[in-house]
Amino acid sequence: MNLKISLIILVLVFSQGALAKEIRQTKPENVGMSSERLLRMETLNQSYVDEGKLAGVLTMIARKGKIIHIDTAGTMGVENTTAITEKTLFRIYSMTKPITAVALMMLYEEGAFQLSDPVAKFLPEFADLTIWTAAGGIKTNGPMTMRHLLTHTSGLSYGFNPKEPVDQLYQEEFKSIPKDLAEYAQVMAKLPLKFEPGERWHYSMASDVLGAVAEKISGQRFDQLLKQRIFDPLGMADTFFDVPADKVERLVDNHYWNPQQNQLAKLPIGGVVNPSTSDVTLFLGGQGLVSTIGDYMKFAEMLRKGGEFAGKRLLSPKTIEFMTQNHLNAVTRVTSSGESPAIGLESSGLQGSAPGTGFGLGFGILTDPIEAGVLASKGSYFWGGAAGTLFWIDPEEELVGIAMMQLMGSPWPFRQEMMVLSYQAITE
Repeated sequence: MNLKISLIILVLVFSQGALAKEIRQTKPENVGMSSERLLRMETLNQSYVDEGKLAGVLTMIARKGKIIHIDTAGTMGVENTTAITEKTLFRIYSMTKPITAVALMMLYEEGAFQLSDPVAKFLPEFADLTIWTAAGGIKTNGPMTMRHLLTHTSGLSYGFNPKEPVDQLYQEEFKSIPKDLAEYAQVMAKLPLKFEPGERWHYSMASDVLGAVAEKISGQRFDQLLKQRIFDPLGMADTFFDVPADKVERLVDNHYWNPQQNQLAKLPIGGVVNPSTSDVTLFLGGQGLVSTIGDYMKFAEMLRKGGEFAGKRLLSPKTIEFMTQNHLNAVTRVTSSGESPAIGLESSGLQGSAPGTGFGLGFGILTDPIEAGVLASKGSYFWGGAAGTLFWIDPEEELVGIAMMQLMGSPWPFRQEMMVLSYQAITE
């Protein structure tokens, strides 16, 4: 074989490998959906921008492994007129959590831990935990386990409620940001729990603690573990904790809704809730990643396909099936707080029950579409982020939907509106 032919073959092999990490597009009609009906999604996106509710928004839908809808509307910020594109970088906040759960379950498959293992087996500082009472802390009856962390039944909190004593302690302790996950775990272990581990569901910093556990088990820094085990195999070249200098200009501005002025306003960078994106040393598995919509679609497609994507297998289909079942019972039933697992509720700190939903290992689970009032299939799983981002996977319909925006604590019902407009476009 001569040199010229050898080079051509190498180029073809390389090109096919690169293409394998991209999800091909097709006409909606090829996978049983309507192009005409999907135009309603574009109308929705543009209306949010025109009405000043969002600076910009990007949506993507895939069915049967093919992308059938991509739409962008608006700009990268109220003070930034650059148009949003598929390459725009977004802070995905709690959409980091499912990625962390996958990393932990990869270690689980390798025999590194059991779900019943005490967290203290890996982080000894969690050995002597106490539960807050008005009279003082009391020792827990049993240990906090890995299952508790993965299901948000650990007794940990997020510090969202300034009226609750435990959350007040969280706010006080995290006025200064720990330098890394080891220090973060030390701080978390000192704080009292809200309740006995396993007693009920409460959204918390548990996924951040899971990152510290992963570092201890693997011997790798958590960001390096995710890159080596998930991002590189899936071709997620634009997902990271620390935005490279040559990509910072692609990072969209973050916003909040100013109720006094009844308009969007740019949100300053800084703090644990709104982390920096340069010189990062604290790799928070519950909230720290920046990504693109295309990268997250690769991750979601890996899940939908049972743990494999682009010829790379991350997890067994049986593990994915286990992770995406409801692990809660009637006592530990999900309530909506912060970034709610109820698809029909926005990330606005709403309190109360989340009917028709449960929680698996890193995902919200739709257990009853009728009770939840959501146009989706039973067994769909999902999560969102504090700045309004959302993804869901419907195994029955082979459907994946993702939305990217940057509006903290959105008061708008975009999530449920997007889901309705996705499902109404199904024709077969």
